[in-house]
Amino acid sequence: MQLGLIGLGKMGGNMRERLRNAGHTVVGYDRNPELSDVESLVDLVDALDGPRTVWVMVPAGGATQHVIDQLATLLKPGDVVVDGGNSRWTDDEKHAKQLHARGIGFVDAGVSGGVWGLKNGYALMVGGEKECVDHLKPIFDALKPEGPYGYVHAGKVGAGHFAKMVHNGIEYAMMQAYAEGWELLEKADSVENVREVFRSWQEGTVIRSWLLDLAVDALDEDEHLDKLRGYAEDSGEGRWTVEAAIDNAVPLPTITASLFARFASRQEDSPQMKMIAALRNQFGGHAVESAKKG
Repeated sequence: MQLGLIGLGKMGGNMRERLRNAGHTVVGYDRNPELSDVESLVDLVDALDGPRTVWVMVPAGGATQHVIDQLATLLKPGDVVVDGGNSRWTDDEKHAKQLHARGIGFVDAGVSGGVWGLKNGYALMVGGEKECVDHLKPIFDALKPEGPYGYVHAGKVGAGHFAKMVHNGIEYAMMQAYAEGWELLEKADSVENVREVFRSWQEGTVIRSWLLDLAVDALDEDEHLDKLRGYAEDSGEGRWTVEAAIDNAVPLPTITASLFARFASRQEDSPQMKMIAALRNQFGGHAVESAKKG
């Protein structure tokens, strides 16, 4: 199957490689000419046979809107656009309406897998009309992990990104729990090897997880996380999760507290945020700040 892919950063570049490894033809475009297969969006569209499928992997908000605006004028009726970035689900509804007016289909795809997706596959949460989603199934099958899990058609337009938003909210809370436990272990005089305690939890315990494995990897690289500043950004989806909870009158005390803990990290050098920062770097390649010397 042919696919145009816009945005070849940490996620998009690996997705292009995984799709090509599965036998699909991918024409990629990025503002960085060293990464791009073509020189412009016009060239990308011209390189694809109709009906075209174009997958967008650019930052949420203005960047995504700019690309959608361009594709709305370049694509033809019967073509399909997939937004695989971390867009807010309310933007999906707007983009679907904008493209539908020109006869162009729209699918939103929440994508999880970070820098490990090329090897392990990407969990995909998809929203959109069944006809469009079914057409894209070969692409989804190539991107998802092997086996029966890792893909869901979550519902109508916006459902994919809404599901990914909730996933990220849960991720916030899980990372916060590991971080709090790590700080407490570090403070206890009786515990002499915190890293090995974390390692011992990787098998046979109810709290074992991929995040725990990544925490051990981070501690192997920097046993007490001394090299990191206790500061962690939030991607925006944690905020959206809390806002959606308010709109739907659903109590989310744990996820909300984990978001506020990140805000607190911007006021002081938080030990817990060293672990949060380390985990975000491990699974997503997110930037970390080095501890200040002296």
